[in-house]
Amino acid sequence: MEATELNEYTHCSSDRKSHHSEDMKKNLTTRLNRIEGQVRGIKGMIDKDTYCDDVITQIAATQSALNSVSKLLLEGHMKSCIVDRIQEGDLEVVDELLVTMKRLMKK
Repeated sequence: MEATELNEYTHCSSDRKSHHSEDMKKNLTTRLNRIEGQVRGIKGMIDKDTYCDDVITQIAATQSALNSVSKLLLEGHMKSCIVDRIQEGDLEVVDELLVTMKRLMKK
């Protein structure tokens, strides 16, 4: 992986903090702001008695957007945090990753 690619992903230390590049933070924040707007829009639709199917369609779009954020974070986590901890000999991180994956797959 090239240095520029590495900057796109999170870099985690053993104190369990993520360190995102400024570009990644901006990307995630933009996506989350858009999702926040979608949720407010859904609330407005309900307040205006919008047809149920239309509301459900917007909820599905919002869930998809949240899943995209999760996928970005998971990719960065696997390419940096998981790799780093395995290289340090911390194999418990594999069990942690499996729990995370199960959580994501329930949806």
